[in-house]
Amino acid sequence: MSGRVTSYLHDGLTFDVRDEGPLDGTPVLLLHGFPERASTWRHVAPLLHAQGFRTVAPDQRGYSAGARPRRRRDYTLPLLVDDAAALIAEVGRPVHVVGHDWGAAVGYLLAAEGPELVRTLTAVAVPHNAAFARAMTRSRQGLASWYMLAFQLPRVPELLARRAGGPMERAFADGGMTPEEIATFRREIVEQGALTGALNWYRAMPFTRPGAVSRRVAVPTTLVWGDADSAVLRSTVECTADWVDGDYRLVVLPGVSHWIPTQAPEELARHVLERITA
Repeated sequence: MSGRVTSYLHDGLTFDVRDEGPLDGTPVLLLHGFPERASTWRHVAPLLHAQGFRTVAPDQRGYSAGARPRRRRDYTLPLLVDDAAALIAEVGRPVHVVGHDWGAAVGYLLAAEGPELVRTLTAVAVPHNAAFARAMTRSRQGLASWYMLAFQLPRVPELLARRAGGPMERAFADGGMTPEEIATFRREIVEQGALTGALNWYRAMPFTRPGAVSRRVAVPTTLVWGDADSAVLRSTVECTADWVDGDYRLVVLPGVSHWIPTQAPEELARHVLERITA
């Protein structure tokens, strides 16, 4: 049994980790999305601990202070997946994976490329990468994802985020973020210098080969999505079934926005537990 993992080194970068719960419990890897850090799991993790599971939640590339390379091409999805695989190696055994938003994108590819590392996958709010990519050009998903194009602009998003209550925070509020969640964004992302690294996940998208995301998933998978999500359309979500060969479930949370880990933690934890104890 390995000890606590509070940080790890990979690709010349140092990642911060929250390793909590019973040390001898089956590990659950929690992967945050944009624009959040490992703290987004603060309400979900204790519910998993209470059932005997250990949680390991990293601040991912661009978010950890010691893991912020400058180039956009250093944030491609395969590199982000390698970061997660390196953390699993530190844990020393296969894990259940739960990923929200961009963390789900990492989770799908990690499960597809390393099924020996991933026991189950619970994706939160975001469909399979290939389903999302296809929907961007074949449905209204492209319009709903307008921000992905806006984030490609150098320096402009950072300028828009400088002022509290400014355009970026208003956009987050329109997308369902609460005032408390927006304050956490300002404190943990803007004030701690993580915004450019976080945006680089989007800015690296042109450097990721389209075929790199079109890998099928064979591990048991659940997708949890809220029907009040303005960023991800239901038609896009429903296409995920086409890319999962393992046991698959789609769970729709009525009235819940994109920010499921902080706004519906009890419901999310229940569906995570149903997946990982099946």
